[in-house]
Amino acid sequence: MRAGPACGYNPRVSFPDIALLGGGNMGRALLGGLLRNGAALERLHVGEAHADTRAALRRDFAVHASADNLAALGAAEVLLIAVKPQQVAAVLEPLRPELQARRPLVISVAAGIEIASLERWCGGAAAVVRAMPNRAALVGAGVTGAYAPPRTSAAQRALAERLLQALGTVVWVPAERDLDVVTAVSGSGPAYFFLLAELMMQAGARLGLAPEAARVLAVQTLHGAGALAQASDGDLARLRAEVTSKGGTTEAALAELAGPDGIASAVERALAAATRRSRELAAQFGGG
Repeated sequence: MRAGPACGYNPRVSFPDIALLGGGNMGRALLGGLLRNGAALERLHVGEAHADTRAALRRDFAVHASADNLAALGAAEVLLIAVKPQQVAAVLEPLRPELQARRPLVISVAAGIEIASLERWCGGAAAVVRAMPNRAALVGAGVTGAYAPPRTSAAQRALAERLLQALGTVVWVPAERDLDVVTAVSGSGPAYFFLLAELMMQAGARLGLAPEAARVLAVQTLHGAGALAQASDGDLARLRAEVTSKGGTTEAALAELAGPDGIASAVERALAAATRRSRELAAQFGGG
């Protein structure tokens, strides 16, 4: 498919007209990030099916939110898809004539839904970028894996990156299939760290700490370890070694986590399961 025009992007304008379909957690993260990074409120339009969610968006962001996705699309140069994977086809297909006429840049954050399906539902008229942000986008500290096919122009790719940077760091992958692994590593990743902190809190309480003290210690340790990793040169093995004194408490703990049935094996199995599920979603909701 031939890529459409570069969306009429004007570098003198912070962001072009943007339509966001889906006002759930990720939609709110996108909306909040765009507003924090200079998007003009009057250039943002949201399509959201649920009345309670629309009311919350209006209250929290003063944004125009409509139950009519076609009205939300309006004259947008960029369409952000932030609905659940099973809803993408039902959302895009009614918009096909308008998408064919307007040829916006379409950026989808729906897990598992492939470029080929998105193009088909758009009528083959829109340039598409797939992205997988994570939940830390809610506080502007997310990381997003992104993929664009070769027919997406350099200008469109650059525009997509500018928009996604409203959520945090953007990492481009060379193959669409890599996004399934991105989903497993970073998309689902915050839950793994929350689970570890939760287990540390529970174990600390069982070992005698007051539950609130154990919670604060676990949460702040999670936060601080992330900050240390972010401020470092990225050598995670070295960072771990620097905390692990020979014969000390950390070494004793890590020895319990090691072994064939230890944390390394569990993490690999967990990421493999998440990767498989991402591919299952594509098969289930891609429409064949």
